[in-house]
Amino acid sequence: MSSTPETPETSDQGNTPGTDPFELPDPQQARAQRVHASLFRIAERHAATDAQRARQVHPTVLAPHEAVRLVAFLMSGAARRDEDEPEVDRADITAALSLLPLVRGELDELEAGLLRMARGRGMTWPDVAFGLGLGTPQAARQRYERLVGRTRAEGEAEEE
Repeated sequence: MSSTPETPETSDQGNTPGTDPFELPDPQQARAQRVHASLFRIAERHAATDAQRARQVHPTVLAPHEAVRLVAFLMSGAARRDEDEPEVDRADITAALSLLPLVRGELDELEAGLLRMARGRGMTWPDVAFGLGLGTPQAARQRYERLVGRTRAEGEAEEE
């Protein structure tokens, strides 16, 4: 038995990253774990059945984000082509690129709406900042204001 007390540097626990109770957690690692947990939680609670998953997609028409994702997955090899399916060509890539501004606009509208609803349900700006992975409540509020400005500007441009 040693007469010197064991320190975090000399203990077995101190050699494993993240086990030191006096060390700040890595924000990127914590965010990655939260993203994984978030996907699992929502899938388990709101997309556990085929019928629940079908609520978010049209049964016969691809949504813009689905089309872009499909082309990207096929190009990267993350999705496999059927035997009789043509390879992704230059026109497919151009089509996917053409859809990106629409996808970005839809995502901006979705995010702005979700933030409005979160605030309407009593979430504070610190709560929102945590959820978005932002460092400060001010950053979350500024992001919301930029989104609202962008979506409002896009809506006005479409009306003209």
